[in-house]
Amino acid sequence: MAETPEYVPPKVWTWSKPSGGTFASINRPVSGATHEKELPVGRHPLQLYSLATPNGVKVTILLEELLALGRQSAEYDAWLIRINEGDQFGSGFVAANPNSKIPALVDRSGPRPIRVFESGSILVYLAEKFGALLPQEPSARAECLSWLFWQMGAGPYLGGGFGHFYAYAPTKIEYAIDRFAMEVKRQLDVLDRRLAEHPYIAGDAYTIADIAIFPWYGGLVKGWLYGTAAEFLSVQDYKHVQRWADRLLERPAVQRGRMVNRTTGELSGQLHERHDASDFETKTADKLPPSK
Repeated sequence: MAETPEYVPPKVWTWSKPSGGTFASINRPVSGATHEKELPVGRHPLQLYSLATPNGVKVTILLEELLALGRQSAEYDAWLIRINEGDQFGSGFVAANPNSKIPALVDRSGPRPIRVFESGSILVYLAEKFGALLPQEPSARAECLSWLFWQMGAGPYLGGGFGHFYAYAPTKIEYAIDRFAMEVKRQLDVLDRRLAEHPYIAGDAYTIADIAIFPWYGGLVKGWLYGTAAEFLSVQDYKHVQRWADRLLERPAVQRGRMVNRTTGELSGQLHERHDASDFETKTADKLPPSK
């Protein structure tokens, strides 16, 4: 078998061809809007523009948990942003998040709208706004925030690193897959050792640290991410992460949060838009695609 010629990077990189892979049609080296499109606004103060990727699910789980705790002013409208179709490059979305990534939140409860972008920032903003799921005692708060930002820093190795090269890249590159698989298994070991000693990530209490980490690493060990990745990474070995993920999956708010803005999987698990708590029961025709 002929060997592939070694790639020699040019002295100056230029964008001369599509990057290839699943997201080639939306990848580009510049930012900003590509078209004019205003964002819809519903009747609640909190307006979420998102998709049920792991980063998007973090926010919908937190909002559902806040409502379950009786924070009625956490009612929200969740609008679907189809990233494969480039919705994130519309002028309205770029105004809400100049980085053109989901999720984006606009809080209209005050005299002027407040935009909040980046999933970790949204979690902190909402936890502080509603006084829940972020400890106030200094050492507990520091532990929670440390794990929250651990996820923000570690996640790209799982998603853009391992996930991309294992599941989405146009060609399989052994070095890249091996490099990121090793790092993801190290991260799972970090979590497994932590959860061997504590029921939740930040200690004895359920917090936004769990909510941030669950969609990525809980999703990985439960087999939701990247096709056969769970088998490839032997996720059954991380028994404490498995136990923790199962515990979170028992929470009704987690179950509801995972449904919001979801467009894949069983129709019974999809709620494309969420404008009221009753939407989970009714799932009217405008919230789900027609049955085939």
